[in-house]
Amino acid sequence: MTVRRVYFGMAIALALLAAACGNSGGSATPPSSAAFNNADIAFAQGMIPHHTQAVEMADLATTRASSAKVKDLASRIKAAQGPEIASMTAWLKSWNKPVTASGGGMAGMDKGGSTGSGMGMMSAADMKTLTASTGAPFDKMFLTMMIEHHKGAIGMAKTEQTTGKFADAKTMAGSIITGQQAEIDEMTKLLVSAG
Repeated sequence: MTVRRVYFGMAIALALLAAACGNSGGSATPPSSAAFNNADIAFAQGMIPHHTQAVEMADLATTRASSAKVKDLASRIKAAQGPEIASMTAWLKSWNKPVTASGGGMAGMDKGGSTGSGMGMMSAADMKTLTASTGAPFDKMFLTMMIEHHKGAIGMAKTEQTTGKFADAKTMAGSIITGQQAEIDEMTKLLVSAG
């Protein structure tokens, strides 16, 4: 009888332990024990404003682009990057880290001109010029700028894969590299066909 009680007690303890492990949380809100490092924080804090600007550029395409292919591409960019922004924001909050990097944000990544930078961010002047454009000139400018923008994101994602620790961030970085490189190839072809 005593042996049965011991086994019964062990079974209950194992069941409770399994239930606790099963409710540890989803990938968007990792438990406090999830491994992350400064590279993961920098990736999320840098990629959020980067993605936000890409979404803003894509929004402009819905009313200013003349090409149906450009509009379709813009809608796919928004559909991919919006949820990624939400995931990265959730990670930072779960890590008790600010969503915006101190002394940086989008201003810290401004490229300042039209020659490009490692981050690929558009300057305020670039965004103003894009906003003022419509039709075929908009299409060409949008594609040219978004190619540079995507190249910057790929660079940031490669850094995360090399130096990051948080598994979900590294997975997202891999998706960014694959997805945005495919979009760069697509945009390059659209630019060639536009002349």
